[in-house]
Amino acid sequence: MAAAGRRDAPEPPDFGILKRLARDQLIYLLEQLPGRKDLFIEPDLMSPLDRIANVSILKQHEVDKLYKVEARPGLNTSDQLCFLVRPRIRTMRYIADIVNADKMSGRSRKYKIIFSPQKFYACEMVLEEEGVFGDVTCDEWSFYLLPLDEDIISMELPEFFRDYFLEGDHRWINSIARALQLLNSLYGPFGRAHGIGRCAKMSYELWRELEEESDGEGQGRRPEIGNVFLMDRDTDYVTALCSQVVYEGLVDDTFRIKCGSVDFGPDVTSSDKSIKVLLNAQDKVFSQIRNEHFSSVFGFLSQKSRNLQAQYDRRRGMDIQQMKNFVSQELKGLKQEHRLLSLHIGACESIMKKKTKQDFQEMIKAEHSLLEGFDIRESTSFIEEHITRQVSPTESLRLMCLLSSTENGGCVRGGAGSPSSGTGLTPLLPAGLVPKDYRSLKTQYLQSYGPEHLLTFHNLRRMGLLTEQAAGETLTAMESKVSKLVTDRAAGKITDAFNSLARKSNFRAISKKLGLIPRVDGEYDLKMPRDMAYVFSGAYIPLSCKIIEQVLERRGWLGLEEVVRLLNGNEFSVSDSAGEEDPAGEAQRVVLAVFLGGCTFSEIAALRFLGKERGLRFIFLTTAITSSARLLEATVEAKA
Repeated sequence: MAAAGRRDAPEPPDFGILKRLARDQLIYLLEQLPGRKDLFIEPDLMSPLDRIANVSILKQHEVDKLYKVEARPGLNTSDQLCFLVRPRIRTMRYIADIVNADKMSGRSRKYKIIFSPQKFYACEMVLEEEGVFGDVTCDEWSFYLLPLDEDIISMELPEFFRDYFLEGDHRWINSIARALQLLNSLYGPFGRAHGIGRCAKMSYELWRELEEESDGEGQGRRPEIGNVFLMDRDTDYVTALCSQVVYEGLVDDTFRIKCGSVDFGPDVTSSDKSIKVLLNAQDKVFSQIRNEHFSSVFGFLSQKSRNLQAQYDRRRGMDIQQMKNFVSQELKGLKQEHRLLSLHIGACESIMKKKTKQDFQEMIKAEHSLLEGFDIRESTSFIEEHITRQVSPTESLRLMCLLSSTENGGCVRGGAGSPSSGTGLTPLLPAGLVPKDYRSLKTQYLQSYGPEHLLTFHNLRRMGLLTEQAAGETLTAMESKVSKLVTDRAAGKITDAFNSLARKSNFRAISKKLGLIPRVDGEYDLKMPRDMAYVFSGAYIPLSCKIIEQVLERRGWLGLEEVVRLLNGNEFSVSDSAGEEDPAGEAQRVVLAVFLGGCTFSEIAALRFLGKERGLRFIFLTTAITSSARLLEATVEAKA
């Protein structure tokens, strides 16, 4: 519930125009290849394409047959082939194989490649190496933004997380900058821009360069979005690693929400077939429970069921005219609501069954202990048992990463005689696991799930998700010695250099500084939550959301210098006078939260709650919706 005296949050802008722009551009590109044509679509573009232009629209523009990119064209395929693809090397080789096979068989066709969201020079180089560059025409479908709901926009780039945070590949930064430029031109100009993280800073700087080149399109119009906040996923891995307990998060973890929709199987539908359900604000049942803690959902659905039955029962005392009105005006809506209600009840029951099998309560208890820094030995024993029982390789990895990310790493204020009184901080405590625990858990994991996971541990270490303390200790000692010899500013720069060599998790110190672990007398009321911690059963306020709250409150990073240092810097806060002409206007209460590397449904629920409390409207732009499973799957090297 919104706090007393607060204004209601503004309505979100209409993002339907983004779909129309993408559809119109795709139709234009298809029409540039006149006549009948077969369309080969990259598998991970199929769901986004279905949200933009369905099969009937494609058929209207002379698309004859649709194929997945893995398929090989048969003899009866069209003389014109169009490929709608991501800019990937392996896809270019696939297309080159088709073109060269046609050349060998003497068949003459036209080939068109449409890259989404942009083409890369490396793709053209591969086509040239394969000797087919002159046989194909290339175009770009600038499909950067897919509205999944009234307040969620996804770039549908799940590979961004691995490409940038593991491989160090910067190729998608241009796409992010162009997406921001498009939003700014349609819904801006944005009055204030805040951010933290290396990728966030690069994306912001490139976006500003693009704005200068385009002479600030959209300037002078009334803005609909006043603030933008960019954040790198590696600023807060802990939140992404925690088990989700809000309804939408649990549905995602259990059934995997894909492009805003979910496939409910026979165990949910109570029939022998699956049903695809679109999960958004149009679903009257889902919209009321999506942000609720799971413990509150059954009670709501039960009450909803009774209310529906009461509305049905009204028919008994009706005369003929009233019955006619009821059938024509209400019955269809009631039937639809009844169908959705039974689906969500089925989903809840299925979630309960699966979570009961997984010792979910024990797992949550272990996670809360890790977040609070208590009973670490007991939690480590739980993880070891989890590995030994071979419950799930991904879940075991998640718990190990959470243990590593929350373990020790931190710093405290130093007094005049402290070793690093030059910077005002005592040296950072070593982050990660003690070598003995790290090696023990790693050995148990490899013995339990197979030695092919060895490369996964290397990847997790590179990303700072699962580390041992030895390297951190060496760097911390060096930082301590250096800080005695140089000024505060220089020490900060040198510390940044060390941070780039081995990223440290300073979760414990940040948690203390920002008050991420609420102090509660008695039980935390999950039905009437008082802060964002409800999304993790009252145990933890998501770090990413707390940072956004604090920066918006302070209108910048002033007073958060120590937190910024612990988060390895790269923060920025810029005000644009053109977008801030009306500081009290509606637009200034609309915040575009940009998550680079993925955003979880728990973070979305937490910021929606904050928005209600503060009279703000948060719009979420993410490279993709993520979860602990997706995050870890991106780091896994072992192939089935």
